[in-house]
Amino acid sequence: MIFPVGRLPHGPRNLITDVPGVRVGHCTIDEGNCHTGVTVVLPPVHNPFVEKLTAASQVFNGFGKTLGLVQVDELGTLETPIALTNTLNVGRVHDALVSYMLGLCREDGVRLTSVNPVVCECNDSRLSDIARRPVGENEVLAAIGSAGEDFAQGAVGAGRGTTCYGMKGGIGSSSRLMEIDGRTYTMGLLVQSNYGASADFRPGALPEGLAACDQGSIILVAATDLPLSARQLKRVLRRASVGMARLGSYIGHGSGEIAVGFTTARPEGSGSFCRQTVLREDLMDLPFRAIGECAEEAILQSLWHAAPDTALDGTPVPAWRELMKNGGAG
Repeated sequence: MIFPVGRLPHGPRNLITDVPGVRVGHCTIDEGNCHTGVTVVLPPVHNPFVEKLTAASQVFNGFGKTLGLVQVDELGTLETPIALTNTLNVGRVHDALVSYMLGLCREDGVRLTSVNPVVCECNDSRLSDIARRPVGENEVLAAIGSAGEDFAQGAVGAGRGTTCYGMKGGIGSSSRLMEIDGRTYTMGLLVQSNYGASADFRPGALPEGLAACDQGSIILVAATDLPLSARQLKRVLRRASVGMARLGSYIGHGSGEIAVGFTTARPEGSGSFCRQTVLREDLMDLPFRAIGECAEEAILQSLWHAAPDTALDGTPVPAWRELMKNGGAG
């Protein structure tokens, strides 16, 4: 499903993986009352610790349990895959990424004494027994091993147990193409949606009683091949909130709204100094528009691809797609 959001053209897959070399993988867990998982976004380098990419993060509301963003913002670089999971599994996923990077560096003959895994989360305790903490090293490695250019959306991986505007949420993605000086660049975005009050959902009226307040969190992961500095990238990430607002979110007190992103365009030079090509500041409107459009559509994709579910307390969690068919939304 392609949603007519914004003015810019979509990439060929309409996924974050339209950015060349970026891959996404999931591991989904459905065991008893555990309905959760992990999703990884892999940058297009063999060893991100050795081949660090320019990166940034943006916290809109800090009601979240992320790891790694302090160093990302201080140094402006990414040195591991980005992993998404649920709240109580953040530490276990962090540990798994440390093991993964230690193994990768051993293979490359690199001595690793410090590494900065980036792990973000949403609380999926409404649909999953979060205290069981089933996501560990095996699951993270399975997600990494499954990573590719094509990947499932909806109730998979880290989105398996999430809800959005009171409906079943999950993983969603979108991309936009940007033409500058005759060359085409790509902005891609992936979301883990788990936020929003149903009365605020702007695409259409929803049944009463789904979600009374805006809480739960949304994680937005951006990738681009457009040459940007870490400062510029942070400015771009800030505009991801535009897509959220266009769908009705006011970024509530109890919700962690956090964006992290990277550019695959790398500085040049091997000596004491390097050269970095970056976009002129007066042309920043284009990536601003691109990420806003990507965010709005990625959230819609997360809803569209999710199937109806049932909360642990037995409450039905409807799917937006079914509500649209039945005239309840849209």
